[in-house]
Amino acid sequence: MFNNQFIQEEEVGSTNNAISKGTTLRGKVETSGSIRIDGEIIGDVNTQAKIVLGDSSRVEGNIWAKNADIGGIVEGKVEVGETLILKPNCKIQGDIVTNTLIVESGAKFSGQCDIGGNSKQIKLKEPEKKVFDKGITEDTKYKSKLGA
Repeated sequence: MFNNQFIQEEEVGSTNNAISKGTTLRGKVETSGSIRIDGEIIGDVNTQAKIVLGDSSRVEGNIWAKNADIGGIVEGKVEVGETLILKPNCKIQGDIVTNTLIVESGAKFSGQCDIGGNSKQIKLKEPEKKVFDKGITEDTKYKSKLGA
């Protein structure tokens, strides 16, 4: 009745994550997919894809991403491998390293900015995989539940 040929492994960066307004998260956030934050994060954020910070967002920590649209408040270093867009309500207190920077009218930041130079050397951190007993990683545990 059911055929496993329809179950496909998701590609890196194809998942979407969200932290809603009114939510506060303390700790490090790591994802291989895109993430949208409208709430508050106290800790570092690392994504292999794109991060979008809405106008109501606040991050107290460093950000590493492939691409970023920032409309909220960031207190920490922002390192983006490709394009960083600072939206009108954006307020960054910390250094910026990116390959391409787009600053919309009204955006504010306080810190040093390195565009194009060191940004080519930004190495996005690989998300840590949880290791379960007998060397089974989180990925293989998930796949085994699907019968893959």
